[in-house]
Amino acid sequence: MPTAAQSVAPFDATGAVVRAVLAAGPLTIDEMSRRIGLPARSASDTVRLLERDGWLATRGARESGGAAVFDLRADAAFVLGLDLGGTKLHAAVADLRGRVVAEGVEPTDQRGGQHVVEQIGRLADVLARRGDVPDGRIRIGAMGSPGVVDPRSGGIAIAPNIPGLDEIDVGAALKGRLGFAVAIENDVNLAAVGEAWRGARGGAANFAFIAVGTGIGMGIVADGELLHGARGAAGEIAYLPLGADPFDRRNLRLGTLETAIGSRAIVARYEALGGAPGKTVRQIFDVIGTDQAACVALDDVARILATAILAVHSVLDPERVVLGGSIGSRPELSAMVERHLAACMSRPVRVEISVLGSRATLTGAIGSALDSFYRSVFAIPWLRLSSSGESRTMSADGAAR
Repeated sequence: MPTAAQSVAPFDATGAVVRAVLAAGPLTIDEMSRRIGLPARSASDTVRLLERDGWLATRGARESGGAAVFDLRADAAFVLGLDLGGTKLHAAVADLRGRVVAEGVEPTDQRGGQHVVEQIGRLADVLARRGDVPDGRIRIGAMGSPGVVDPRSGGIAIAPNIPGLDEIDVGAALKGRLGFAVAIENDVNLAAVGEAWRGARGGAANFAFIAVGTGIGMGIVADGELLHGARGAAGEIAYLPLGADPFDRRNLRLGTLETAIGSRAIVARYEALGGAPGKTVRQIFDVIGTDQAACVALDDVARILATAILAVHSVLDPERVVLGGSIGSRPELSAMVERHLAACMSRPVRVEISVLGSRATLTGAIGSALDSFYRSVFAIPWLRLSSSGESRTMSADGAAR
């Protein structure tokens, strides 16, 4: 099995070769030499080293000249992506091109804590067998979770729907169970990474991803990099002092903005306006064209969300804002938000709906894990390359994108 230590050569020629095949696909040695500016002999030596260590493989020959072509062995290593939520655990194993080879979803173990760690371990084992991944070939993972990772304890704070995660070092526990490191990131942050890699943000190096559902959160990509802040809490938009009284202590737990426009708040607004009791948020959206209470309640929510976007824009100046989550991705809400932004901004920021939907966090977890792998082994910024279009990426069905 290839190791990081095996793939080190002078001037990091190995990284240059791998970067070339990521960008262009199968190449002859002469083609690699021209692309990376190495003499053909040096390029040949580097290719042979990478082939010996299992990172490259021969893919036939060019019809013109008959020279052998070399390409990345996508199955040389794999990564694990995880989306851990209060109700479900979504996991996938992907190869070095980002192609998903196995995927699974199951209800989150409600006992929380170490039980969730064991559940992740069992699911990872199942997916490795399902995807015919050899033992030890999954090299690294990334997990999106509600809340914020405490850098001192490793616990996940502000995750009330998954008990016990703030009482253990989750990263250490996962490494002990899986045998490889798993980076833990806020789920909305990873959704932003997913959008940057394969989503709607269309090449923007500066954008904000805002997820609105049961709660509300934000991931920020600034100059192509995910913004974390001093304590990992950058983007905790739920605590913006908008929509309600920030000094009301009832708003301290979930945040003032979340209390005002989260799913519970939408139902409460609708019923307070005379709407029929017992409706879900989905049902309220479904009657927006015929039910005045639904129209007013959702327009109020859109106005508050537009105010939040105005505040975000004033601080970050993003090129665009991507809306996601079960509520944020509703086109009816997006249209109302854009109308309110036109009334409060001289040059309204562009608003888009996530194209990844419920897969945004999982996609970001896979991309983040691949980025960590390529950076650690080949010193290649995978996400920056693939987001810019320099590197070919692969969809779940294996098609080049």
